[in-house]
Amino acid sequence: MAQDEDEKRLKALEKENTHLKKMYLEAQPDKEILTEAVALLKKIQA
Repeated sequence: MAQDEDEKRLKALEKENTHLKKMYLEAQPDKEILTEAVALLKKIQA
């Protein structure tokens, strides 16, 4: 029984991990755009 619970927990964690990786990959372009925008603003203000 404990093994069944462990397997269910493992599957849930794997699903959550996949979801988090997808969120991370989707956020990367936004981060790059914001980083470039900050650099541009610093140049303008300098």
